[in-house]
Amino acid sequence: MDFQLNAEQREIRDLARRFAEREIAPRAAEADLGKTFPFEVHQRAQELGLLGINLPEAVGGGGLGCLELVLVTEAFCRGCLGIGTALCVNALATEPIVIAGSDMQRERYLGAAAKGALASFAMTEPGAGSDVAGIRTRAERVAGGYRLSGSKIWISNANLAEFLVVFAKTAPDAGHRGMTAFIVPRGSQGMAIGEPLGKLGQRCAPTCEVFLDQVFVPDDHRLGEEGSGFALAMTVFDHSRPMVAAFGVGLIERCLDESLAYATQRNSMGKRLVDHQAVAHKLAEMRMKLEAARLLTYQSAWLLDQGRPNTIEASIAKAFAADAAMWAATEAVQIFGGMGYSTEYPVEKLFRDAKVLQIYEGTSEIQRNIIARELQRA
Repeated sequence: MDFQLNAEQREIRDLARRFAEREIAPRAAEADLGKTFPFEVHQRAQELGLLGINLPEAVGGGGLGCLELVLVTEAFCRGCLGIGTALCVNALATEPIVIAGSDMQRERYLGAAAKGALASFAMTEPGAGSDVAGIRTRAERVAGGYRLSGSKIWISNANLAEFLVVFAKTAPDAGHRGMTAFIVPRGSQGMAIGEPLGKLGQRCAPTCEVFLDQVFVPDDHRLGEEGSGFALAMTVFDHSRPMVAAFGVGLIERCLDESLAYATQRNSMGKRLVDHQAVAHKLAEMRMKLEAARLLTYQSAWLLDQGRPNTIEASIAKAFAADAAMWAATEAVQIFGGMGYSTEYPVEKLFRDAKVLQIYEGTSEIQRNIIARELQRA
């Protein structure tokens, strides 16, 4: 059993870490305060080849695996979880096309993404979050294609996306078997994008409502066969959850860095904070959770790259990393004491950014449901 990264993976990791330190971390507070997407950071990351690394080489991508994507994601999110999310979430939107796209769809839309185009994964609705099969957006068959009607919410980068992958019901009475995925280009008649929603954290990564009113989508923009959307979404989540787990890994590491630096410099009751056992144990626990979350995340990505099932491992990694990140952010604020509640220090932002990790891409409760289901299948 070899836990070592190869030379190329180490090079990618180190490049991403340097980029995060120089380009992401210095802009984190300003981007959060201004709620502004980091366009200049996105452009620079694109120029360095750090975006689209897992897209096929045939369309201009890096042709690398999930583990390489995880390495980049972890580094970016150590610099800033909001900026890291804004940069990396494109992989969620492009993965359905990688898995099920036609040659035309891959060439046109993955090719655009490889050149820096933003895309959105449009699944969640006001009445259907964790209940994926409960979506109500309809896709009615018409001559030459479909008419989509409904609404989506919490759609990442929707206001900036050049295209969206939209999930809708082609057979509303068929439950999860009636779901189908479609590629919907930006500017399609009948589609409207709302203003970015107000959020607790990750404010520079915009999330919006999407409104669909009889939006025509031609047949050649359907992803896979009718009724294959639910199975496609579940496969996508197996691919994307290691990346989302890496969001948490990056944040835990940042919490540890900030907490250790502060505890080493700050004195209380005649000695450094780090010399108080209560604080030292929090730091030790942070390191323990960081290493566990990282190993679980790397394992789930490695299994996928080996062509092996990773459903339970991806859910374990995502749930553990998300819960550990929220715990680490809470303890970081506690170590900083009153200063942790102040915007003068970065830990209050880490706390705000962390919470949604337990909610999106399947809540921590849903991940436990998946793990329990897979255990019964074993």
